[in-house]
Amino acid sequence: MEERRRPGYSVHREVLDEEAVDEIAKKSDSKSSLREKLKKSMRCSGPRLKSCLLGSVPVLSWLPRYSLRDNCLGDLISGISVGIMQLPQGMAYALLASVPAVFGLYSSFYPVLVYFIFGTSKHISLGTFAVLSVMVGGVTERLAPDSNFMIWDNVTNASEVDVVARDAERVKVAAAVTFVSGLFQILLGLVQFGFVVTYLSEPLVRGYTTGAAIHVIVSQLKYTFGIRPVRHSGPLSLIYTVLEICYLLPKTNIGSLVVSIVAIICLILVKELNAYLSKKLPVPIPVELLGIVIATVISWQVNLKDKYGVDVVGLIPSGLQPPVLPDASLFGQVIGDAFALAVVGYGIAISLGRIFALKYGYKVDSNQELIALGLSNSIGGVFQCFAISCSMSRSMVQESTGGKTQVAGALSAVVILFITLWIGTLFEDLPKAVLAAIIYVNLQGMMKQFMDIRVLWRSNKVDMLIWVATFILTLLLNPDLGLAAAIGFSMLTVIFRTQLPKYSKLGQVPDTDIYRPLEDYDELKQVPGILIFRSSATLYFANAEMYQEALGEKSGIDITKLLSAKKKLEAKRKRHEKKNAKKAAKRSAANLEGGPERDGQNEIAIIEMDAEPDPSLPRAIILDLSPVNFLDTVAVKTLRSIRRDYGEVCIEVVLAGCSNNLQTAGFFNDKVTKSCLFSTVHDAVLHCQSAQKHSPHEVTNGDLRPVNTLCEV
Repeated sequence: MEERRRPGYSVHREVLDEEAVDEIAKKSDSKSSLREKLKKSMRCSGPRLKSCLLGSVPVLSWLPRYSLRDNCLGDLISGISVGIMQLPQGMAYALLASVPAVFGLYSSFYPVLVYFIFGTSKHISLGTFAVLSVMVGGVTERLAPDSNFMIWDNVTNASEVDVVARDAERVKVAAAVTFVSGLFQILLGLVQFGFVVTYLSEPLVRGYTTGAAIHVIVSQLKYTFGIRPVRHSGPLSLIYTVLEICYLLPKTNIGSLVVSIVAIICLILVKELNAYLSKKLPVPIPVELLGIVIATVISWQVNLKDKYGVDVVGLIPSGLQPPVLPDASLFGQVIGDAFALAVVGYGIAISLGRIFALKYGYKVDSNQELIALGLSNSIGGVFQCFAISCSMSRSMVQESTGGKTQVAGALSAVVILFITLWIGTLFEDLPKAVLAAIIYVNLQGMMKQFMDIRVLWRSNKVDMLIWVATFILTLLLNPDLGLAAAIGFSMLTVIFRTQLPKYSKLGQVPDTDIYRPLEDYDELKQVPGILIFRSSATLYFANAEMYQEALGEKSGIDITKLLSAKKKLEAKRKRHEKKNAKKAAKRSAANLEGGPERDGQNEIAIIEMDAEPDPSLPRAIILDLSPVNFLDTVAVKTLRSIRRDYGEVCIEVVLAGCSNNLQTAGFFNDKVTKSCLFSTVHDAVLHCQSAQKHSPHEVTNGDLRPVNTLCEV
């Protein structure tokens, strides 16, 4: 195999400390004042106003340039395909939100149109989403439980639920929590807080969605088995619900169970057929639409509701609902849930949006996405919708069927509008067990995320721990509290990793200016008499003490012991000097009185010096601060303490890297100048070697041996 040719380079320059670099490069100290920054940000001009308008309403920038010839056909096919998918998914996810099925159609219409105007992603399909729907369902069932709507039936002489009043109240709750979550998203977008999604790492999001999917599945078991378990809320509610379902299994409605099993089998078979024929079919078979049509016809013909007691969707009013302002009295009760919905919905949407943007080479504005989602939810809340985000399955269909712009999403909303206005009432006999089956089958992608555990175990065990902890916390604490606990746990892992960094001694790659950890390489050469010390994490209050301890361990120097010995030696020397001074005064007095002179040699105090230090110990220490991205006051004090303490025992301490952080942290002063800081480790090494050659030390075979064991400081 031919050896790879590597270009070489050679640099000839003086060793430069940070003072010299600032002088050569003419460091600028000019900084804009806060007043100037505010004045600049408030300045208005024609181009800036136009840019602001186009950025706030993106449809104005791309729609005038829309190419009918290149995009129209793909967007049309994609819009119809996604709209057909939206119908069964919207109705199914409305069950998760514990509201009537028709409100799932509303949630697939109004927010999609708003996002068409304000969104920046060309490929994500906005609308109902399983995880958000089950989170909304948790709120609606908590604030409007069945027990609040029990009425007495004189015919049956038994109490039953007033379904109409209950559903009306639940719609109010869902609209309120959706409206508030939208306001949160708008507010976060206006203050440029789009980076909040960075706290939702991929392992956290995938573990969270997997845990939420389990909640979704458990919530739909009542439709599969045709039973009515008591709704539980709060921590461990999932466990209580599962136990309740197990207790009610003997009361299973066989009709609902058979319908559910048949629907699941048929849906899986046709989806597998779609996957097998994906390259041959221009458009996937609309299996969910066909499923609800066939199930509705069979239910209507067989009369499953009356003969077998199978629960059906029920009344679906035609037309659209007028806008209604959400009930402000509910805002205080749903504010925590609304914030969780805002963060989760945005996190999922922006993650998927960035994937498509990277694939097709365009930019998704994270802050504008927050505003677009916020407007979609807040306006949707006025029209009695529940919280929405983007769906992975619909987005993949939108992309694979040729969708290239947001026009595909708008066309899918038109399809939903057509269904809502004219043919929605035809699905009143649709069994809810079929909608539950659609949910189960659509969650199979999330269930495959369990494979992440094995992959993360091999690649990054901390990420695996985050995934597993997030999954468990979501199961035990419900999706809202589980998310907060998972973010807290993820933060703790970051703190632990910075508190337990890897400390290394660096060695030189032969014949280069490159330095690497000695324990990681076999051919590195340690610089004689110089210790190069590096921490893999930043330096701040949580690990500053450990940094000092690790430096002592790596250098082999017990600095406390050396300083203590030096202080004792200094005290001993001062006592002898004081004693000698007194004796000298007595001799002077005796001489003045004409007394006999005494031999001064007998009066000289001999101070025993310590043995020569171990020559293997360093005579200079270089602290490589290149991994440090910020310094707090504790870190600055720690570095000053290290320089002072080691300097008192004749060990020079210099720094490499981190110039801006040291400057802003206030490390430098009249006594500590930039002459102790170097831009590179190699500059620091050359400086230390040069200082050793001119210092009062002897150099023998590469080992530094001090002539005097006591330094004057």
